[in-house]
Amino acid sequence: MKNKNIITAARMMSSAFTPFYLPIVGLMALFTFSYLSLLPIAYKMIVLSIVAFFTILLPSILIHLYRRVQGWTPIELGHKERRMVPYVISIACYITCIYIMKEMHIPYFMCSILRVALCIQIVCALTNAWWKISTHTAAIGGVAGALLAFAEIFGFNPLVWFCIVMILGGLVGSSRMILRQHSLSQVVGGFGVGFVCSFVTILI
Repeated sequence: MKNKNIITAARMMSSAFTPFYLPIVGLMALFTFSYLSLLPIAYKMIVLSIVAFFTILLPSILIHLYRRVQGWTPIELGHKERRMVPYVISIACYITCIYIMKEMHIPYFMCSILRVALCIQIVCALTNAWWKISTHTAAIGGVAGALLAFAEIFGFNPLVWFCIVMILGGLVGSSRMILRQHSLSQVVGGFGVGFVCSFVTILI
């Protein structure tokens, strides 16, 4: 019973912190810690809605439909050789979202969050061709990198939030290993990729 509870908790953690949430988390952090907090609530909600549609809802639906057509379970879809199409779907959705945001003249720092997420997706997709990397911890690493980058740009102390992100990263990574989706090296590698891509992309 104890092992069953651990596996259930790992599944809940893995589902709650899916990689799709990275852009939304990044935008919410910008709306909280930067001058973008001065923007009208209605404008913020419009931006969040657009980003949520193209980075969470649409790719989730398309990947789910693809999995159902193939007759695979979520675990079977996680096999290295079957992950490329979901990557392509996500990348296409992210590119579309960035294009729409540029057409709407949405501020640079908002678009940078999408560029970070897109960069992480592309690097993970390329890496997946020869090594199965954890996109879950890549997303958490992206949040950590973005937090430090924006702290550098806007001059706030990120220590408390950074500690929270690191704890979440440990929990998410552990859940992926408990579910036997990744090894320790794949979890750590994913976090490193996300952190570097995020930090460098924002500061460039």
